[in-house]
Amino acid sequence: MSLARNLLLRASRSKWLAHQASHRAFAQRAVRRFMPGEDVGAALDASAALKAAGFGTVLTQLGENLTTLAEADAVRDHYLGLFDQIKARGLPIQVSVKPTQLGLDLSAGACLAHLLVLAAKAEATGTWLWLDMEDSSYVDRTLELYRGLKARHEKVGICLQAYLRRTPADVAGLLPLKPAIRLVKGAYAEPPTVAFESKRETDLAYYDLANTLLGAAARREAYTILGTHDIGLIDRLSARASELKVPDGAWEIHMLYGIRSADQRALQAGGKTVRILISYGKSWFPWYMRRLAERPANVWFVVKSLLSP
Repeated sequence: MSLARNLLLRASRSKWLAHQASHRAFAQRAVRRFMPGEDVGAALDASAALKAAGFGTVLTQLGENLTTLAEADAVRDHYLGLFDQIKARGLPIQVSVKPTQLGLDLSAGACLAHLLVLAAKAEATGTWLWLDMEDSSYVDRTLELYRGLKARHEKVGICLQAYLRRTPADVAGLLPLKPAIRLVKGAYAEPPTVAFESKRETDLAYYDLANTLLGAAARREAYTILGTHDIGLIDRLSARASELKVPDGAWEIHMLYGIRSADQRALQAGGKTVRILISYGKSWFPWYMRRLAERPANVWFVVKSLLSP
């Protein structure tokens, strides 16, 4: 792991830095590159603008590792209201949640109960519910939650991380469920026994896993999402999807708001289905540090943008 990435990931876990950043105007200006605002209204307005440009979106409220079940209840209620707003505005929005937002650290049963309520609401409003993946200590519990959801609801998906050494086995275990899987590279600090350290190893793992998932999508046995900003990988995997004759609607590309926007438009213009992930909320610091750690060169871009008139 590079020194810059390691420092950024360590910073993402600092409550002191998070508190300091939340009170600094320059930090708030920097984060606006990656999110349209802290409140849900800004996220919905951005989704409406992207709909006009032909993009669907995925919304998620930032925040994780809550400390009381009452907080988890409030998050559940927030998302229930969000689904209502999505339907009222007629927007092509899906919703993604973190299990620890819904009380996984406190009660797996309560977390599953909240997720089942949200999956039913997503189904009733004609959209999808996604489970984000957190660090490696949560993988088994998150997979179990997903299995519980998938047994009852069709339009539920899960995120898997290519840099984890265990992910090929996890994919194989999920394929009998005809899953919806968003494959990302991974953005948490993990020991080398758990995750690949080099970009090359992660890229190779990503390609192999995506190839497996696209093969399943070609057989209508998976809904495959390429969650990456690596244009070289996207081009190779898009060509592979064509070779495999993956049908329209069986795979998509998901990219983050504010990152490679020109490439997002180019991919869409080339006939690809591109959906934009929009995050909102006040708990943005850990998420923002992990985004920078994915590509530490982004730090220099942010500094230049802050210094420019």
